[in-house]
Amino acid sequence: MKKLLKLLSPFAPDQSGAVGVLYELGGLVVICDAGGCAGNICGFDEPRWFFKKSAVFSAGLRDMDAILGRDDMLIAKTAKAVGQTDVKFTAVVGTPVPAVIATDYKALKRMAENKTGLPGICVDCTGTRLYDDGEERAYLELLRTFAKEKYETVTGKVGIIGCTPLATGYMSNELFKGTYGNNAVCFGMGSGTEEIARASDCERNIVISTGAIKAAEYLKQQFGIEYETDFPVTPAMEKVLENDLSGKKILVVHQQFAANKMRKLLKEKYDCDVDVGTFFKLFDEYKQQGDKFIADEQELVETVTCGGYDVVIIDNICDRALKDCGCRLIDLPHFAVSGRLDENGGQVCLA
Repeated sequence: MKKLLKLLSPFAPDQSGAVGVLYELGGLVVICDAGGCAGNICGFDEPRWFFKKSAVFSAGLRDMDAILGRDDMLIAKTAKAVGQTDVKFTAVVGTPVPAVIATDYKALKRMAENKTGLPGICVDCTGTRLYDDGEERAYLELLRTFAKEKYETVTGKVGIIGCTPLATGYMSNELFKGTYGNNAVCFGMGSGTEEIARASDCERNIVISTGAIKAAEYLKQQFGIEYETDFPVTPAMEKVLENDLSGKKILVVHQQFAANKMRKLLKEKYDCDVDVGTFFKLFDEYKQQGDKFIADEQELVETVTCGGYDVVIIDNICDRALKDCGCRLIDLPHFAVSGRLDENGGQVCLA
């Protein structure tokens, strides 16, 4: 049965990815649900919830609200919350409930803007896709709403797109600014809508997660800003490199750009054969022969068992599924998979 998880925890869904992008931008984020999705996002998928304030609310839909699609009640609640908070925009993030009843997000956006007088965005999430899809949709909606003007290019300014805890395992932008320079801006982490609005003044963009590729393509089409993919060297990666992996056939499982960076580091240090695998988006232009999309838990086991790998570098929550595969397992945390942060070498655990 495809997508059945018997040993692994469910991966972070698309609505969590969308909230991760919006969390620090100073908006009123309304999760269009009855309360369960909001609880999962704030309790498990958003580590900043425990130390950094954000106006994230559940719509608190009742059965009949959902069945009848009472958008006027949702907008009235949103307007009331706007009157009690200091926010710069409103955002409605979809969940399975509005997906089932075919909510008209364009109408919600117009109604919210008319009622509150603030810019509004809606992110069409369904709860059936994964976090990188939600990040992709949220970044695009933000840029289409706020990044409308072409500003003069600032020499040396670098835009970092895709910097969210779910994709990187980090709750602050210190590692990224340390890697790419103090003139780097992490869109959505340590920045606000002002930085989004001035996205066109970057000299170049760096994409560090697959959920941000379409946003970088949009900025290139609109403003001619070139982009490249990369990922900073993290403490967890450095810890992996402490193992002698010469002559080994290795599979690295993470989001594609983090796994690509881990492969680059391994091949620079050791004479080894490295493939990349991911449960999430896999872009053909950034993959090598042998790289593979892993659809589910069973396919992970089959990939490792049939691939002849000596070593699998993967979040250690997956060890329970791979314990009988006869290969060495080395930990590389991925927050969207296990809820474990990458800070301090991956020792912090919130789930």
